[in-house]
Parts: sequence; C-alpha cells; structure tokens
Amino acid sequence: MSGPNPLHVPAANQLGRLLQCQPALLDTTMDQLRTLLAVREARSALRAARMLGREQSSVQKQIDTLNRNFRELCGESLVVKQGRGKDVYFTPTGEALAELAHRTLGNWLNEIHECGRRLGTTLTVGTTRFMLDSLAAAWDEVSAEFRRREVELKVVHIRTKDTWSKLDAKQVDLVCGSVVTSSDSDARLDSYDVIEWRRGGLAVITNLSERELPGGHVTVEQLPALPLVVPSEGLIADFLRGWYGSDYRNRLEITAEIDEIQYGLSLLRSRLMSGCMIVTTGLGRSIAAGGLPEANGLRAMELRNETAPRLERLVGVFARRGERSAYAANHPLNLLWDAFQAQASVVPGANAG
Repeated sequence: MSGPNPLHVPAANQLGRLLQCQPALLDTTMDQLRTLLAVREARSALRAARMLGREQSSVQKQIDTLNRNFRELCGESLVVKQGRGKDVYFTPTGEALAELAHRTLGNWLNEIHECGRRLGTTLTVGTTRFMLDSLAAAWDEVSAEFRRREVELKVVHIRTKDTWSKLDAKQVDLVCGSVVTSSDSDARLDSYDVIEWRRGGLAVITNLSERELPGGHVTVEQLPALPLVVPSEGLIADFLRGWYGSDYRNRLEITAEIDEIQYGLSLLRSRLMSGCMIVTTGLGRSIAAGGLPEANGLRAMELRNETAPRLERLVGVFARRGERSAYAANHPLNLLWDAFQAQASVVPGANAG
C-alpha cells in the first residue's frame, strides 16, 4: 500500500495554517501593496507619491515597513535605494511579492465587482462615441429607479475591435456599438444576447473626379486598384480583414493610415493625396446631403459587397448570453436592456436587414 500523499494537506490543516499567520504578514495592508506596485512602476518613492497623490514621506514610510516585515518573513528586503537620483532596485523577493500583490489586488477587485454585478449595485456599460445618444435615451428611462436603489452606472468608452474581448473578460456588462458580421449567418453572435438596432454597409468618400472614378458606386473588387485612406484599427479595418485577410495592407494600395475620420477628410480636401476613404453608410449619406462641412467638395459613393463574404455593420446592444436570464426581471441589467429594447422598437431602420 502506498503511504499518504505528502502534497495533500487536509482542509482543516490548511485553515489552521492560515489562522496562524505571522504578525508581520498580518500587518501588511492592501494600501501597502498598492504602494509597492506604484513604486515598482515609477521606480522611485517621489514619482510613486505623485501617482498616488500622497506625500513622499508617506510612501517611503510604507516601503520601510514592508522592507522590515519581509526581512523578518523572508530574510530579504523588497526595495533597495541606490543613491540620490537613481531608480530604486527591486530584489528578487521584491519582484516576486510585487507580482503577488498585483494578482491579489486584481482578484479582490474582480470579485468585488462580480458581487456588485450579481447584487445589482453596479452596472458597467461600454459605448462607442456614436451610441452615446442612444445610451442617454435609455438612461432617461431607468435613471430614477437606479437612483432610488443607489445603483452605480459606470460608462466607459469602447472601441469596436474590443467589443467581444471586453464582454468576455467581464469588464463591461453591456456594449452599445457596432460589429462586423456576415449577412448570412455569424456563429459568433450565438454567444451573446443582441438587440439589433440596424444593419448597414459602407460608403466611399473620394476626391477623385468622375473621369478618374466613374459611376455611382464602388465595389469591393475595385478597392485593390484604388489609393486608399484607412483607419489603422476599428470597424473599417475589421471589414478589410474580412474581405482580404489579416495581410490586407499588402493587398491594398494604402496611401495613408489615420486615427480619426476628420483627419482623413481634411487630407482628401487638402489634395495632398488623391484617393478614397471608406466610411459608414450613414456618414456617407450625411456627406452626400451636404451635412458635413469638413467634407465639402468630396463625393460620396456606395460601396457594394457583391461577392462572398458578404459583410455588414450590425449596430446594436450586446450582452453575454444567459447572464440576463440568471437575474430577476428588475435587476438593473434587465431594466436597462428593456429600455434599449423599447428604443429599438421605435427607431427607424431598427431590426431591418
């Protein structure tokens, strides 16, 4: 017969070990751990104090306390001064304990947020800039109830490329924004609850003459032959990846990459380059109607996607599948969701293909 597994410690013994922690460890506070992380990031007590909005003497006192306690616990200080004007040195023990502090504080914050989400005391909504008005309208419907119940609503800016990752990591509870999806079917959407606001395509804004680019529309097949201004990331980049693969930059004639639409419009208006910029259909219609002074003198043309894969822009509200059903009907997540759903039923174009 084999003997007992030396790695198996009964739960009672584990609890006894935890309850008999040394005083030097029990005296370590989360505030001290936060200070340790700030010092490691800033590499000086003075710069860490500025990050934390505290006095340098307060930060240094906490580091001295940590050094004293962990010399007793481990036999080595965590942080060592290296002389005036030089960055502090983190010992191997200091680096190891800083990593542990990072995980410890992160786990506490995550669990506290999860408890708040479950109990309905906090709700985090990610939104793109273009969906802020929709969120504001939904908020008008629930704000009185949220205030009565002291529910904290947190609003964070989210980029299209981060929609799924932010939801999956539970950094947000809802996302109001746009994603690229197939017009036929998209298995990825099966993992999420979706309020479909509207679907749409893309347009092309150009300073090319009708002789250089004739017709009332451009097709996806024509894009490789056109000089393009494209965003470096975001919705348009997702379309290009879907059509041309992850190496689309090598398959297209990209003459400029931009971070914001306004810069691209100014670039085309300046005539520093001749070419086309891909935008959403809504923006294209606004430009065609003369509703955007920054685009005066530019033409707006429909961008047609006539071959596979047929991609569309889905504008809507997204949540993790099954999470809402796990909560009561009056949970803040469900109340806000219902407010968005009511909007979708009256917004022109919502739920339309």
